[in-house]
Amino acid sequence: MPTAEPLDDIDIRLLLALQDEPRATVVALADRVGLSRNTVQARLAKLEPRLGAFERRIDPSTLGYPLTAFITVQVTQQHLDRLAAELAEIPEVVEVFGLTGDSDLLVRVVATDADQLYRIAGRILDTPGVERTNFSLAMRTLVEFRLTPLLADKLRADSQ
Repeated sequence: MPTAEPLDDIDIRLLLALQDEPRATVVALADRVGLSRNTVQARLAKLEPRLGAFERRIDPSTLGYPLTAFITVQVTQQHLDRLAAELAEIPEVVEVFGLTGDSDLLVRVVATDADQLYRIAGRILDTPGVERTNFSLAMRTLVEFRLTPLLADKLRADSQ
């Protein structure tokens, strides 16, 4: 996994400020973190490519996909790259992680209903190179994706 250049305290303070006020102007951010507008603007331009996809903030249920499931997949290793490319062609596949352990992949899928979820799982199982799948339906999100606590801890540790 590629490693990005570490964030410094200024970057972290900007990200925390954006987390609190995502629509804040550059001037408001500069005032909040105690830097010049030009410095904040330059830092934000440098951070932007590293912030990840905006689409991560969109809840699939608002698009009509209320069901989320996780499918673990055991794969014939020589088919792994081709399988990843085929999974990327399925619109309802929203994330795929390579794993260690008993399974090779963790596939996060969304669906409109149980029938669609069944078809997606079947399509994945029918893909050449897939040896076995195991399926789990997410009943509820108990902790949303978040990085704010990590940012705050890093800033605290760096200031000590």
